[in-house]
Amino acid sequence: MEGGYGVGAYNVNNMEQVQGIMAAAGEMKAPVILQASRGALKYGKMIYLRKLMEAAVEDNPDIPIAIHLDHGNGFEACKLAISLGFTSVMIDGSLKEDSKTPTTYDENVAVTKKVVKYAHERGVSVEGELGTLGGIEDGVGSGKVLLTEPDQAQQFIEETRVDALALAIGTSHGAYKFKRAPTLAMDIIDEVKTRCPDTPLVMHGSSSVPDELVAIINRYGGDMPNTMGVPISSIQEAIKRGICKINVDTDNRLALTGAIRKFMAEHPEEFDSRKYLGAGRAAMTELLKGKMRAFGTAGHAGDYEPKTLEDMRKHYAEG
Repeated sequence: MEGGYGVGAYNVNNMEQVQGIMAAAGEMKAPVILQASRGALKYGKMIYLRKLMEAAVEDNPDIPIAIHLDHGNGFEACKLAISLGFTSVMIDGSLKEDSKTPTTYDENVAVTKKVVKYAHERGVSVEGELGTLGGIEDGVGSGKVLLTEPDQAQQFIEETRVDALALAIGTSHGAYKFKRAPTLAMDIIDEVKTRCPDTPLVMHGSSSVPDELVAIINRYGGDMPNTMGVPISSIQEAIKRGICKINVDTDNRLALTGAIRKFMAEHPEEFDSRKYLGAGRAAMTELLKGKMRAFGTAGHAGDYEPKTLEDMRKHYAEG
């Protein structure tokens, strides 16, 4: 929070994504958050993804890494992630367990408080959410935008004791976010930051959907319609105002898919999956090096003193 930069939280589904992210973080000397969504866990199983992320930690001892559950849809999902050694979980109490239906404020508080109590007793940090984003990704999202109310955000933080709060400021999940440049409610960040200066704020739905990545996919057989994501300039402005964690998923998928399509088109004789997956991995690394520079994270790996779960358990116990 003190460094004036935002740490990227990058979703992972397989080994190539983990390696591509960590190659970028290593080269940029940037702290990083590896996170798994509910869709990723359904695809790869939580234990497999946990071991991949564990390997990233062992292979990169000089890079601070948090292992995070993205959009946990209930207490049991968060409990399972904690049992497997995730260092951080998100309880998305803004939606019911179907990950589609918005909850009431009281329902959100109740489930978030339950997760916070359980997690803090085990040294695990918790991200909550207030409001809902547009779009749907990995089956998560109501498709409706309900912006965060700053006064309610302060009350929510005080009632639940969450470590971080995801704000709904007009961003959207998925690749097909906007038809024109979005106008984000930056004033919400300002107001929540003023009311709750010690709580890290989170920005979901932050992929920029670069034109050049969409163009590569379409040039090599894809059929993606014109769309727009969140401009890097808007993300940088949000960071200046107090956003500390930036979630990115779609852009990595675009880079991976485009590179694989290009490789297969240029090498139709090739069937070795290591070749085309390697091309995709390299494309993700190049993409994320740019994001780490843009978010201001590059060069800040040394800012953090490692904390064990036991260290954090004692911290929470002390209040």
